[in-house]
Amino acid sequence: MRQARETKHITQTELATIVSKKRSYISRIENDGSNITLKTLFEIVEKGLGGRVRLEIQI
Repeated sequence: MRQARETKHITQTELATIVSKKRSYISRIENDGSNITLKTLFEIVEKGLGGRVRLEIQI
């Protein structure tokens, strides 16, 4: 996620503002893979970074 954010030239603070989270939360996700819900992942990637999340489940 950090690489995508940096490629878009967005700071952690800017991303946090876009997705209504704290900058410290964005930092934790980027640095130690803090637990993140799918909803938050979608918000950050799609709303904050302009990307798309695709999930695939194989059984």
